Amino acid sequence: MQWLAALCVRRPVFASVLILSLTVIGIFSFTQLGIDQFPNVDIPTVLVTTRLPGAAPEQVESEVTDKIEEAVNTISGIDTLTSTSSEGFSQVVVNFILDKDADVATQEVRDKVNSVLPRLPRTITQPTVERRDPDAQPVLTVALTADEPLRNITEYADKVLRRRLESAEGVGQVLVLGGRRRQVNVWLDAEQLLAQGLTVGDVSRALQSQNSDVPGGRIEQGAQAITLRTRGRVESPDAFGDVVVQEVRGHPVLVRDVARIEDGMADAGTLASVNGDPTVLLQIRKQSGMNTVAIVNGVKDRLTELTPSLPPGYQLRIVRDQAEFIEASIESVQSHLVIGSVLAALVVLLFLGNLRSTIIAAISIPTSIIATFGLVRYMDFTLNMLTMLALTLAVGIVIDDAIVVLENIYRFIEEKGMPPAQAAVEATKEIGLAVLATTLSLVAIFVPVGFMSGMVGRFMQSFGLTMAFAIMVSLLVSFTLTPMMCARWLKPKDPRRDRDGHGSKQSALFGPVDRTYARMLDWAMAHKGVVATLAVLVLLSSVPLFQIVSVTFITQDDQSGFDVTVRAPEGTSLDATQLMANRLTTAIRRIPEVNYTLVTVAGDGAGTQNTASIFVKLVPIGERDRDQFAVMAEVREDIVSPLVAQGIRASVG
Repeated sequence: MQWLAALCVRRPVFASVLILSLTVIGIFSFTQLGIDQFPNVDIPTVLVTTRLPGAAPEQVESEVTDKIEEAVNTISGIDTLTSTSSEGFSQVVVNFILDKDADVATQEVRDKVNSVLPRLPRTITQPTVERRDPDAQPVLTVALTADEPLRNITEYADKVLRRRLESAEGVGQVLVLGGRRRQVNVWLDAEQLLAQGLTVGDVSRALQSQNSDVPGGRIEQGAQAITLRTRGRVESPDAFGDVVVQEVRGHPVLVRDVARIEDGMADAGTLASVNGDPTVLLQIRKQSGMNTVAIVNGVKDRLTELTPSLPPGYQLRIVRDQAEFIEASIESVQSHLVIGSVLAALVVLLFLGNLRSTIIAAISIPTSIIATFGLVRYMDFTLNMLTMLALTLAVGIVIDDAIVVLENIYRFIEEKGMPPAQAAVEATKEIGLAVLATTLSLVAIFVPVGFMSGMVGRFMQSFGLTMAFAIMVSLLVSFTLTPMMCARWLKPKDPRRDRDGHGSKQSALFGPVDRTYARMLDWAMAHKGVVATLAVLVLLSSVPLFQIVSVTFITQDDQSGFDVTVRAPEGTSLDATQLMANRLTTAIRRIPEVNYTLVTVAGDGAGTQNTASIFVKLVPIGERDRDQFAVMAEVREDIVSPLVAQGIRASVG
């Protein structure tokens, strides 16, 4: 690689522009990177959801689920096939092998479901086939409360807030939970129906046929074309009473003659409460692949704009924020990255004792790290825990090549008396292959990590490639920028320093270290058996230590909040499930570290009435003595465990 070093020494502008171009690309890429907790992993999982209103779980399984499973099971590449059948609801989950293209898998499942539609009951809703998106989880949950009927709160949340929030950049969907929509209820009088000789079906058909707008065609009149529409939709709840059901014995029977009209609410499908007080929740989900932190901040800005225009008595409160922990984690890693860079430079300064040499070596850290952002952007990675971990670990590695090249150039200047320009070329030529081999050996370690198979490989891909690219950039810096800066910045040899015995090897720090290491090396060479035995013992000790260390796929962090999932016995009503969940939250809130609790009943996609999800928000870490895991253990042992005897299944995590 001496030709590259010689070229950069002769053409310093070329070396500067080469590294500066990579740095500029990295800075520009950094501004466009998304921020998330973990990498975006495309898992080929497809969901088939079908509803059969009023059907028992056994009927749903035999008439819907089994037939869909039979049709889907013929698709190639299926890893697991699971299903859930509950009252009026069927869900089939198709997990494919990781090599299967998710879009192709979704289309194949959709084709198979369409082929089995004629065999399914007529009363089913159209089955929905969708790909499970890991990014579809709510990133922000907002609670809307007011001293008004739940119907009014729901109407405002659905008609105003939801539409305003969905228009925010990056927002994919806003779900309204815990509300009860406005609904016109028609309460039939069985005695009046019997007296008039009518049935429930007669009233239903009358309401359907007489409450609709019917297209009336088009009329062309000269140069004009007029579209006609027959307006037959009922304008007010009271007008439903004027609908004619049938003509009985020559007299029209109106709906109000056989029923009572009520401008009421729909039956509750989900329930939500904060600290036991009923509320309406708005769950914001982001678009796939978007920046979680940017979306949450954008939604918060939108909420700030909407707050002054809220009706009197209405309050908005953010009860769950996924970006809060992500921002804290990324900021922590970024601070560690800066601190690590500074400490690495200080260590170099401590041993070299030369400020110019320290700057030359330390400049490889920012150039390598910043240039790596270009690869992160090109590979469509995000700034997450794994990519930031790779950059943090790379701080101590990217400076190695520059230190080796710098030290050898410095040695040529000090010991051989060469001019800095000549020393930069000759010293790089001497150790060029050694530095190249060392760097490529590190790259050979991390690149295979980026091509691992399985779920671990999908997660670790960004880590391995980010690490390898940072190391390769550091190699380029050590062969271009480092020799050029040494030729321009390092001073020629001062003969007086040798006469006075003030060379770098006689420094106050390096001298004792050198002598101590020499004595240790002499002892090790004289006691080879002892050293070899110690090395073998250290190697063998890794086996029991590995068994003692806990193994987990994802590190457990204190996020100041955790979930408690509860499933009551089958057949438990919505209100009974909420009552059970509120009793649990009452006990949980007695724990001093708990800030508030959020309960959602039947909030899953299936609308299962006997399931409840409890989010427990803790006070900030600095304001409590115990960590999150100690609180979780207390909830698990003292509050959740006794529920098993009542047939209630619960998990804390």
